[in-house]
Amino acid sequence: MSANAIPRPGVGFLLSHPAHFIALGFGTGLSPFAPGTVGTLLAFPLYAVLAYWFAPVWVGAAIAAFFLIGIPACGRTGRDLGIADHGGMNWDEIVAFLGVLVFTPAGLAWQAAAFVGFRFFDIAKPPPIRSIDRSMKGGLGVMLDDMVAGFYTVLAIAVAKRLLA
Repeated sequence: MSANAIPRPGVGFLLSHPAHFIALGFGTGLSPFAPGTVGTLLAFPLYAVLAYWFAPVWVGAAIAAFFLIGIPACGRTGRDLGIADHGGMNWDEIVAFLGVLVFTPAGLAWQAAAFVGFRFFDIAKPPPIRSIDRSMKGGLGVMLDDMVAGFYTVLAIAVAKRLLA
């Protein structure tokens, strides 16, 4: 942590720049407990709205746009916080889990399994996630490691679905 790092940003920081508002997950990153998990939970209603209003191809396009928006937003916010991948920055979890939900079968059990699986891969950081997290700094690194965790989650869900079929 740098000497000027902000250990826990507040509402003033959140609202001081649009990038902060995005990177901190519309405020969910201010949660004093598990901001990554809180951000991941926000993906559920966001996905429901997107899936209701848009065809799947447009939901995918929106997720791709959110990813691209996240690169500069997380890069700027990390620099302003003094920590490249600050724990309060959870836009990466939100976007990655939106991607997971696109491929998750309907039903509460599947969605709960996807949530638990994603949080597991995001926290445990199996290869190459940990390497990406450690070596790629800036907004791209912040966003990319969670996308790989999302890929692992989708793969695990596909295997589970195949085994249970």
